[in-house]
Amino acid sequence: MAVAASSGVKVPRNFRLLEELEEGQKGVGDGTVSWGLEDDEDMTLTRWRGVILGPPRTSYENRMYNLKVECGPEYPELPPYVRFVTKINLNGVHTSSGVVDTHAVTALAKWQNSYSIQMVLLELRRLMTCKENMKLPQPPEGQIYTN
Repeated sequence: MAVAASSGVKVPRNFRLLEELEEGQKGVGDGTVSWGLEDDEDMTLTRWRGVILGPPRTSYENRMYNLKVECGPEYPELPPYVRFVTKINLNGVHTSSGVVDTHAVTALAKWQNSYSIQMVLLELRRLMTCKENMKLPQPPEGQIYTN
């Protein structure tokens, strides 16, 4: 018996993450963000890599920002843990570690199980275009967080 998705049926974590992996491999979207498994052998689908292309007409322009995304055992019921690998000056990102403050990013603060890794990356990119962030001076290109 088929059950409609709107009936509140909980999709198993791995089914959901396999769907996100497939979308990442196909390059769904406009190409401004991308994501995939950190290690193709990760059968738990836990550790991911994300890339955000800096938006034009901002201090992030022409830069690629690498991120680590960790989808814990409770994902998608709980949001992923997100950390920039590439150093960045952005409100809501801890300057010493690159960890994204879940309270500062709407997609994480108001997390719903229908949200995705792609949605978080797009939200972070959108934050780069906000008035309070778009002209922030950036660390020299190529620097990474050491932890």
